[in-house]
Amino acid sequence: MAAVFVASIGIYAGTDFAQTFVLEDSQSNTLMDLTGYTGCAELKKYESSSKVATFNVAVANDPTTGRISISMTDAVTETIKPGRYLYDILISNATGKTTRVVEGSVMVKKPVTR
Repeated sequence: MAAVFVASIGIYAGTDFAQTFVLEDSQSNTLMDLTGYTGCAELKKYESSSKVATFNVAVANDPTTGRISISMTDAVTETIKPGRYLYDILISNATGKTTRVVEGSVMVKKPVTR
């Protein structure tokens, strides 16, 4: 299984957001085969707080490439107040086993130029 990857990301409020991650198996250092996996991801102010927003999560068309993407539309990011947040990505296989694969901080900013 993959180790938890830590990545900080930035989101500009009122704009579309997308980020792709390539997952590797931590034991074999090969691309993780995500066939049959689904994912979920949330944005929160603190670990114990209510979610601020939910990311759309998608496994690549070819799941053997280990690619998983998170995204939000401009309508969703517009509702998020500028500031620092936390997120993580969980994946579940067909048997229901869930694993945290990515986590980190998010800086939400208002764009300067519109």
